[in-house]
Amino acid sequence: MLLKDPDRADIRLQTLKLPHIISAMNENESLSISVVQPDQFSAGTSQTPGSRRLAAISPDMGIRSALWGGTFLVEPGAQTGIHHHGPQETIAYVLAGESFIQWGECGEHSLTARAGDFLHVPAWLVHREINRSKDMPYRWIVVRSTSEPIVVNLAPDAWG
Repeated sequence: MLLKDPDRADIRLQTLKLPHIISAMNENESLSISVVQPDQFSAGTSQTPGSRRLAAISPDMGIRSALWGGTFLVEPGAQTGIHHHGPQETIAYVLAGESFIQWGECGEHSLTARAGDFLHVPAWLVHREINRSKDMPYRWIVVRSTSEPIVVNLAPDAWG
């Protein structure tokens, strides 16, 4: 919530004093920053035919987090299977290429996400991604709302 009264905002910010933060940190001595380099990413995560997901931030990587983070790659001319992510929301940043995305009861909605775009996939939304390029893969950076990636792959004819 944004406070419109700057004086009230100052009072609220003053309640977040450094000693309180240090005290909270000392209660959990295992807090630290993790760095996962590309050669450490794990393919041992849920997959959808036609794509490749690599986990970077996940329990399997030894990182305790409420979120999951990784990369998503679809090769030129490929498309993913029809799928959804159950109760999990997804935020993705298109790092490279273009992705044609279909969703809906029968795939009736679509858009194209390009390098530099962010996208949000709501929980339970049935969708698939298509790479229409003949020579360039597309790559996303993905963050999921829970630590375990949920991928529910549907039958190839799910949209009829």
